[in-house]
Amino acid sequence: MSESSAALAAVVRGSLAEGLAEVLDRDDQVTVQTSAENVAAVALSLRDNEATRCEMLIDLCGVDYSAYGAADWKTSDMATRTGFSRGVERGEHGASKHCGPRFAVVYQLLSITHNHRIRLRVPAPGEPPMVPSMVDIWASANWFEREAFDLFGILFSGHPDLRRILTDYGFVGHPFRKDFPLSGHVETRYDPSKGRVVYEPVSIEPRTLVPRVIRNDARYHQEAVPIAEEAADGEVDDA
Repeated sequence: MSESSAALAAVVRGSLAEGLAEVLDRDDQVTVQTSAENVAAVALSLRDNEATRCEMLIDLCGVDYSAYGAADWKTSDMATRTGFSRGVERGEHGASKHCGPRFAVVYQLLSITHNHRIRLRVPAPGEPPMVPSMVDIWASANWFEREAFDLFGILFSGHPDLRRILTDYGFVGHPFRKDFPLSGHVETRYDPSKGRVVYEPVSIEPRTLVPRVIRNDARYHQEAVPIAEEAADGEVDDA
């Protein structure tokens, strides 16, 4: 926590009504956490209060916590006769469970007046997940909310035109959800007999992709070079 972020966090706490939101200061990033019921009031306060003046919404994204703290793979840091392990070991490894709704929406706010940034986070409860639209507060939320709806399936109540923006017509599912397969559900190919492109169930078998693992190698450690022992005559041996 830096002095600037701590000062900004104190300013934000003083600008919001008590009990309306929680203000966190972690990694030099001020985060305001609130509920879906209070997010509109918090957003208006962050925009209109002279102490914060977040005039611009520069980004909005969805978050899926369904596999938070869990992993399908684990690698070993120890060398073995067969080298470093990059095989998949199924199961949870030191998983940290997420408490709360599976989905959340994160807003990145910018104050042009004060030259500071504030992160606003709101859980998206329900099935399907839903939060109020911010289009009436920040016009730039329009396409951002359509993107979050398209990729995560999060609904934004009050949005003037909530429809897909990136995926193709007739696309099924939401590709940024953790349970959406990397290979997708359908594949396309040109059928000469029909003279058109056809859609078929995907033929690729799902698999776990293990990313490249970069480890510290003792061969490249830069250790302190010991000072040469003094020669018998008391001078340093430069040989």
